[in-house]
Amino acid sequence: MQETFSHFVCGRTAGPHQDLSFFSVVRRVEVWYNGPDLKEGTAVRHLIDFGDLSRQEWDELYARAGRIMDAPEEHLDVCRGKVMASLFYEPSTRTNFSFQTAMLRLGGTVFGFADPRSSSASKGESLKDTIKMVSGYADVIVMRTPWEGAAKAASLYSDVPVINAGDGGHMHPTQTTADLTTIARLRGSVDGLSIGLCGDLKNGRTVHSLIKALSKFRDIRFFLIAPRDLAVPEYLRQFMREHDMPFLEVSGLEPVIPQLDVLYMTRIQRERFIDPLEYERNKGIYVLTRSKLGRAKKDLLVMHPLPRVDEIAVDVDDDPRAVYFQQARYGMFARMALLSDLANQPRTAPAPVEIGHGPVCRAPRCITQTEHYLPPLVKRSGGVDRCAFCDAPL
Repeated sequence: MQETFSHFVCGRTAGPHQDLSFFSVVRRVEVWYNGPDLKEGTAVRHLIDFGDLSRQEWDELYARAGRIMDAPEEHLDVCRGKVMASLFYEPSTRTNFSFQTAMLRLGGTVFGFADPRSSSASKGESLKDTIKMVSGYADVIVMRTPWEGAAKAASLYSDVPVINAGDGGHMHPTQTTADLTTIARLRGSVDGLSIGLCGDLKNGRTVHSLIKALSKFRDIRFFLIAPRDLAVPEYLRQFMREHDMPFLEVSGLEPVIPQLDVLYMTRIQRERFIDPLEYERNKGIYVLTRSKLGRAKKDLLVMHPLPRVDEIAVDVDDDPRAVYFQQARYGMFARMALLSDLANQPRTAPAPVEIGHGPVCRAPRCITQTEHYLPPLVKRSGGVDRCAFCDAPL
């Protein structure tokens, strides 16, 4: 069976405290099973890649997040009776805690694990089996894994929405909701900004998601600040070219600081390096200090997805332009907006998919390297055939 990937807006009638749905369908499905509690003729909606959202959908999401921030007491029962499964195969503080807090503040409940060694994954259970089982218990699944494309893989087998909370060095769309909420809340608009992305742009999933998201906005200019070893992947360069997003790649931070409206710092991520020598060559290469901000704009936003190691000095924390702790708090409200919609979707059985017989993709961290039953899905981007799970060229 061939898979068809499409964008499809699924409208529904808004209930109490609920807006019209704002999500694109990542994958249109035909229901093949009419069991208990399963909706016929609808589609499961997931958040796998922020690029699947339209500008209008983002505007609706941000408006909802704003209403929650302004009047949280009016949203206490939006998810009452709903259950969120939290599957964290990789360490997390902000994303894990903010999702749990978001669901609890909406009146829902949470179960899951923060260490896969406490689950049957440690016994060799497949991702498919885990998702089939968990989606029978929960109304929405939030998952983070070290494997690129794992969230997309999970979405093929889930009866309920899957939210990608980070898949290796690939994508992190809910961090992007926090980032855009921060920019829009503090600057009033995301359009027309010069944005510097600094650090590990090769493995930085937050950067990858943010670049895709900013294609929805007008007159964005990028300064991509990274050493050659950690430059942004080629598929994202091609994406920016296709979407007429001007970018300049540089290796030095200080020369471009005066031109920036937003400086998005990132950590050099030890856990993403296959070669430890490559990490040693690049660690500590960028350090933002209070003195370096002397030439920056007075209304610059200094952002960071956190955790930081040494790339932002502690003396920057008290600068009013440093907004990374506000950014973390805004992330909770953005995730409340996401959950208030997705956790209230009807259960829908996924369509059957082709059974694979080994990985088509050769990327060492692609989910297809470990889950060999996955269908051999391919997409074409920039004239190149790419793995539909991890975006690696084939």
